[in-house]
Amino acid sequence: MSLFYAVVSALLCGMALIGLFRTDDLVRRIVALNVLASATFLLLVTLARTEAGIDPVPHVMVLTGIVVAVSTTAAALGLTIRAHERRHEESQ
Repeated sequence: MSLFYAVVSALLCGMALIGLFRTDDLVRRIVALNVLASATFLLLVTLARTEAGIDPVPHVMVLTGIVVAVSTTAAALGLTIRAHERRHEESQ
């Protein structure tokens, strides 16, 4: 079962990288970065399972990463809105 999640994580990572490099839209790039972060979180949780049990350190790293990803996304979207408003003002 963990192989399935590792493959899904790799597919999500590939899709996110394609979306990141093939678009010029800033919002789509931010979404692609969020998908890439989610793929990384899924991979870390998948690799946390060992023969001895579940290692809690990757789970803590994922929880911290989610908090950082949400706040970074909010800041990036704020900057994107500001850049869009500034471009709109300059074009008038």
